[in-house]
Amino acid sequence: MDPLLIISLIALLAFICEFVDSTLGMGYGTTLAPLLIMFGYEPLAIVPAILLSEALTGFFAAFAHHGVGNVNFNRDGKELRIAITLGACSVFGVVASVLLAISLPKSFITFYIGFIVLLMGILILWKRRKVKRFSWPKIIGIGTWASFNKGMSGGGYGPLVTSGQILSGVETKKSIAITSLSEGITSVAGFVVYLILGISLAHELVIPLVIGAMLSVPFSALAVKRVREKKLLVGIGAATLVLGIFTLLKASGML
Repeated sequence: MDPLLIISLIALLAFICEFVDSTLGMGYGTTLAPLLIMFGYEPLAIVPAILLSEALTGFFAAFAHHGVGNVNFNRDGKELRIAITLGACSVFGVVASVLLAISLPKSFITFYIGFIVLLMGILILWKRRKVKRFSWPKIIGIGTWASFNKGMSGGGYGPLVTSGQILSGVETKKSIAITSLSEGITSVAGFVVYLILGISLAHELVIPLVIGAMLSVPFSALAVKRVREKKLLVGIGAATLVLGIFTLLKASGML
């Protein structure tokens, strides 16, 4: 296949996956990583490239969501504190998971993440009509757990953090924007750890991933602003469920 065509396809995939990610709070790494493997790239080369592109787009998406009014990231605001807390929890989770990712079988990692994501999707749809109380301990636990997933596979962060925030009492639109910012922080931490360990970066992946993903961010921020909260909640639950099923099927070798 022509190299220019491959680069264009990767940029297009990044655009689509990031649009879904910044609109529903999930789907970039979880969907993009297996697709890039189909292009012949090795998992340990893919993950650092995804982490770098997600670091850049995460911060940009947070800025865009703040700009259109989906969230308020003012210095003393609760939403900024949640995002920083989630990001801070990422240090331990990412370091531990990257070290494990080097030694654990890829199929085990994929199955583990698929099961967790599927479970969160079921919980969101099951409890969507119940009133949820905000809980800082839950936020801290979710941040550490999700960053563990992110460092192991490049994905699995958004579905868990977005759904976990919703189940912890955070409003749906705010949870999406907070996930973008915290995922940017987490991705920086994960990328730095891979660099320290000497894992090579697939440079030919970085540029199309960053360009494609960055272009989608303004569209996703506007989409979140226009969609009703209840419909967005159902969409997040359904997307989480589908991602979990997709990941489990992949781990079992059926995809």
